[in-house]
Amino acid sequence: MYHEGQRSLQAQFDTTRLADRLEQVKVHATIEARDMFFLATADADGRPNSSYKGGDPGFVRVVDPTTIAFPNYDGNGMYLSMGNLLANPHVGLLFLDFERQRRLRLNGNATVDPADPLMAEYPEAQFIVRVAVREVFPNCPRYIHKYQLVERSRFVPHAGCQTPTARAS
Repeated sequence: MYHEGQRSLQAQFDTTRLADRLEQVKVHATIEARDMFFLATADADGRPNSSYKGGDPGFVRVVDPTTIAFPNYDGNGMYLSMGNLLANPHVGLLFLDFERQRRLRLNGNATVDPADPLMAEYPEAQFIVRVAVREVFPNCPRYIHKYQLVERSRFVPHAGCQTPTARAS
């Protein structure tokens, strides 16, 4: 799971045993309970980009033991992250639970499909992103600030009701 650079820093900071333990821990995460995550992508030249993805709990689906899926909803029209996926499929996802101060990392390869069978389950989705999971592991929660959800975004699409139009500011 770890390459030479990671092992070098683990040895320098005496965290090799901890890293090995995390590699062995079977993750029983509740990805589908999360209502947001951060997505890291890179373009064909390796230039990174990160974005926030949010929806109702369950908008990220565990399709099978090695695959997750989530919808792409209308955003600012730039398609920075999603365009990167077409050029470079390697992704990193960081799931945070601010209320319980937990986090989970997931790395893999993504594909984009506007004809994915899950399209019917996501009103207003433009396409579905599937991630073939390479690694998934809990991440140290020591520095996660505690927050509580006050309100979900009114722009999250729902079946049977019209989503408000976002206006450019």
